[in-house]
This record gives sequence, structure tokens and C-alpha cells, in this order.
Amino acid sequence: MELCHKSEKINYYGRIDMKEDGAYFYFPSSSAEVRFKGTEIYASVNANIVWGTVALGYVIDGRMGQVPLSRDNNGKDMTYQLANSLEPDKEHTLILYKRQAANLSFSLKGFSCDGEFTLPPEKPALKLEFYGDSVSAGEVTEAYDFVGRSDPASHDSAYDNSYLSYTWQTARLLGAQIQNVSQGGIAVFDDTGYFHAPKMIGMESVYDKLCYFPEGGELTEWDFSRYDPDIAVFALGQNDKHNGITDKDDIDIYDTKTRTKWKEGYKDIVRNIHAHYGNNTKYIFLTTLLMHDPEWDKAIDEAVCELKTEGIPAYHMLFKRNGAATPGHPRYQEHKEMAEELAAYIRGIL
Repeated sequence: MELCHKSEKINYYGRIDMKEDGAYFYFPSSSAEVRFKGTEIYASVNANIVWGTVALGYVIDGRMGQVPLSRDNNGKDMTYQLANSLEPDKEHTLILYKRQAANLSFSLKGFSCDGEFTLPPEKPALKLEFYGDSVSAGEVTEAYDFVGRSDPASHDSAYDNSYLSYTWQTARLLGAQIQNVSQGGIAVFDDTGYFHAPKMIGMESVYDKLCYFPEGGELTEWDFSRYDPDIAVFALGQNDKHNGITDKDDIDIYDTKTRTKWKEGYKDIVRNIHAHYGNNTKYIFLTTLLMHDPEWDKAIDEAVCELKTEGIPAYHMLFKRNGAATPGHPRYQEHKEMAEELAAYIRGIL
């Protein structure tokens, strides 16, 4: 049985661009979910690798796997087998998802199986949204042997897996939907941080986008009416000291003028999002276990207090080992730690 990408038997999560020729995936954690009976299942996709060692991610009946992609197939419609030798009379659940961020974009054409597709699960009522950097995107999470250490040399994105990120783990702990607007190296402002060197793109040019990087195609605007989260989490500040113009870590958060400019830029993003969502959405600000100067957290705390005076329901969360646990990207184990703390914090707010 074949299933077109527009079928109502597919649950989509994340900022998906639905076009006539396919469902387009840009952000990490974006996913498609189906249920079926049969022994094998396939996905037809057209992928565009920008850089790195990348793969399609999938979870079938709770078991995680991946399908490596080749740059030789860029722009080609390809069909990949995701599972075989399954129990024939059992109803199986498959999640196809985007493991990585802007180093890959792809369009889903549809699914096929040797049995029949059934109705998908009902979508969770609780909705989460994240705006963050590489940690929120799940970069280098699979380097399990590097807990508390710097990243392995020349990993080339092979260890990136958004499914293991604290963002998606938090959503699973809470039984929630997730929309993950995160990208490695990103900062608040354009021309700062590390994303899309040498012309850096900041969250100020990404938060309201669907396709958000030029290599993914024409930049497109996101329709905020398509998703109204209960909780929006903002996790920026790790990369913001980097001046993309001079390529130095010389943005001084201790400087009053710089600090004010950064806070106002960050708050402007939140204000613009809040204009779409209103007070039904609560806003949590945080940084992660990745080591950084705690002065950025102090500036975030000031921004949160200032947003509260404007009537915006803003909160500042600090993890128990905030900014002090690891010099490299957090691994799955550390993401699990963050997810458990964040899930408990969100339960308290709700």
C-alpha cells in the first residue's frame, strides 16, 4: 500500500512546508508519524546534503535507527527501506525525522508498505516549542564516550541526533508535541555567532522562517497560526560572544551598551512571537550545561524581569549544573539530565 505525503494518515510535527511535490523538512526534530500493519516499510524522499555525514532518522516500535544519505543522490527521488521482517499481524508505529539541522534538507514524497496503513495516533494536547542553538538541536549527542569532555575530533556531524536532545526528550517525558526551531552556532543577531559562516545568520532572521537557510531553497515565512504552543523555550546566549565580522570572541556582555543592545534584540524576538501567541503561551529562558560565562545568565535574568514588567509571562530556569558540566556538547546522558529537570520545571508552571 502506498501513502501520499498529503495523506491524513500521516501526523506531521515541526515546521513542515507542504507542497504539491512533497512535505519539506528544514529544522531538526521535524517528523512524520504513521501506523501500519505489515512486515516492511519504505520512505520515498528527495534529499539535499549541504555538508557533513548525514542520515535520515527513524524510530519504529520504539527502536531508533538511521539511513545514511549520499551526496551522489542530491536532488533525486530515492526510496529507502526503513524496516523489514516485522511481525505481520501487529500494528507498528514509525516516526521518520530530521536528525540534523541546516546541513540537510529533504522532502518526503510518501510511504509504502507490504500491508496497510491505519489511522495515526491522536496528537498530544500539550505543545512545546524551542528556539535554540546546537545543544537544543541535539548536535554530537551520540558521542557517548565523551561525557564531560570536549567533542571528538572531525566528527563531521555523524554524532548529531535531534531525537536524543533534551528538547525532544522533554517533550516525550511530558507527552507533548514539539516544534524545534534550533540551529548549531546560532546567536541572537546576524553577523554574530557561528551559523552560516562567513555571513552569519542569527535567530533574528530565523525565528519567523520555515525554510531558513539559502541552501535549503527560497527563504519562506512561517505562519504562526499553524502552531500555538503552551510553552516556548528560548535557549540562546552560548554563541553570542562571537563577533562574526572580525571572527573573534570579543562581544563583551559586561559592557553596559552591549548588554542593553543584546537584551533588547533578544526581547524583540520574544515580543514579536508573543504578538502571535498571547498570554496563553508561557516563555522559559535558559542556557544549558555547556560551559559558558555565567554573566550571560545574569543578562538573561534581567531580560526576563523586564519582559515581566511588560506583562509577558516569562520565566528563567537554571539547571543544577548550568554552564559548568562539560567543555564539549552535552551527550545523551547529559541531555537526559536536562530533560528531567526541565520537564519537572514545566510541570510546576502548568
